[in-house]
Amino acid sequence: MAYSSSARDFVALSDLHPNLARPNVIGVVIGKTDVRSFPDRKNIGMERYTFNFTIRDSPTYFINVQSWGREEYIRSLSESFRVGDCVTIENPLIQSKEAEREEKFNPVTPSCYKLLLSENHSVVKTSLCYETDTRLLPLLHLPVKDPQDYYSLGDIVANGQSLNGRILNVLAAVMSVGEPKYFMTADKRKGQRCEVKLFDETERSFPIVCWDNESIQLAQSWIPQETVIFASDVRINFDKFRNCMTATVISKTIITTNPETAEANVLFSFIKDSAQSGALHDRMKEQANEPINLETIVDVYTVEQLKEKALQGDGKPDPVYGIIYGYISTLDIDDNVSKVMRNRCSICRFVVNEMSNTCTFCSDVSPESKSTFASFDILVDVTDHTGTLHSCYLSDCVAEETLGCTVHEFLMLEDDQKTALKWQLLLERSKIYFKVTLSPNWRTGMKVNLLSCKLADPVEASQSLLGRDWK
Repeated sequence: MAYSSSARDFVALSDLHPNLARPNVIGVVIGKTDVRSFPDRKNIGMERYTFNFTIRDSPTYFINVQSWGREEYIRSLSESFRVGDCVTIENPLIQSKEAEREEKFNPVTPSCYKLLLSENHSVVKTSLCYETDTRLLPLLHLPVKDPQDYYSLGDIVANGQSLNGRILNVLAAVMSVGEPKYFMTADKRKGQRCEVKLFDETERSFPIVCWDNESIQLAQSWIPQETVIFASDVRINFDKFRNCMTATVISKTIITTNPETAEANVLFSFIKDSAQSGALHDRMKEQANEPINLETIVDVYTVEQLKEKALQGDGKPDPVYGIIYGYISTLDIDDNVSKVMRNRCSICRFVVNEMSNTCTFCSDVSPESKSTFASFDILVDVTDHTGTLHSCYLSDCVAEETLGCTVHEFLMLEDDQKTALKWQLLLERSKIYFKVTLSPNWRTGMKVNLLSCKLADPVEASQSLLGRDWK
């Protein structure tokens, strides 16, 4: 079978075989990796560059394409198209694939071949043919795996560490898309990271992490609370730092955005119903309570600098994360217990309504299945040599870690013991991690959540006072 477009004949991917002379193929790009380099065995001290992508030309057929060459050629070729583009490939080399070895790191395809691109003999172009685009673009919404072959987020959480390291498929909706974070690796290579929060009928927040530029760019196109994804072959891990399960996009992963399947349609309906009931809005408001990887926070501020950035910046609603070397100047834990405690839902850990003592977010859970527990919820002042941040939140697990005791242990203390505990923490130079969110309705115009508060290393603290690490 052959496709015809613009006076050229394209061989269907299902009809490819090594004996074809100078074949032309066409397809829509459904997956793509970043450019990587490896030492050139033939030229010691030199590096070869490569990247892979996957194209599809029918509901049942797709194939992996691999390109090797000079850095200039590979980077230029990689930047010429993205996932979702229709491309034509002239004169690729058709080669049998070693499925067991190659599919350990590349997407699993129905083809027993792979395509190799040569700088001197092959040409890749983006297709601008309307007729071709209208035939190929709908393929972007068809998962490459059985649409019923996936784990719900609740299944992953329930199975826990037994799934650590497993490769599996996930169908979920996008709750939020984080900003890309950039860093430098130990071997001086540039890296990036982006975390997306997913949800479905069974789980309200589940992280999936993108480490490569291609998947990060794709994630940035997703509309929170409106987009559904089918992610085939993601790696599941147990995050020891956050004590939760996570998913990671790897080189085998192919993500289908807004899949056209019966299972996805059910999830779309769930999103719509949740949005109409206000549950999604409540969830977004409470996401500040979720644990943050402190290793990703490196910017150091003074109180004065933070106020300027948060209140006189570019007006973006994005939260500001950072570090302050200061001290807690107000900590009223020996006054009235009602001022330092709030009840939280045992299912979702959200603060419950004080009057009814019920969780509005878990409205779909029967009252018999729900319970509440006492949690710290303390307002503190944070001060350094430039000023004071008033009414900062020190709550839940962060408060327990800072105070060095659980809620139950705190309630057992006598009043004089609570006062002694307060003065162990007051006015001690600390390394304080924070998250600041603009909040016009809040008394200071911004809401400050403390993510960690521990005694500072004297050298670090002195460097901050000298202004060496200020943002």
